[in-house]
Amino acid sequence: MKDVVRFFDGLPWILKFILALPAIDGIAWGIYRIAKGLDRNDMAMVVAGIVWIFVGFFIFWIIDLFTLVTKKKVTVFA
Repeated sequence: MKDVVRFFDGLPWILKFILALPAIDGIAWGIYRIAKGLDRNDMAMVVAGIVWIFVGFFIFWIIDLFTLVTKKKVTVFA
C-alpha cells in the first residue's frame, strides 16, 4: 500500500488536478484514501475511501479540487 500512496503523492500537481475532476475523482482519490488508511491501519480512513468512491462522483470532487488549489495536495479528510 505504501507504493500506491507514494505514487499518488509523487504525481505532478496538474495530474492530481485532472484526477480530481468529477468523472475520475471518486475512484482515483477513493483508492488513495483506502490505501493510505490501510497503510496507517486507520479503519476510519478506509471507510472514508469507500464512501468517497460511491459519493465522490456527486459532491466530494469539489472538496478535492478546492484543497488542490489551496494546499497543492489532496487532504485525506477535507
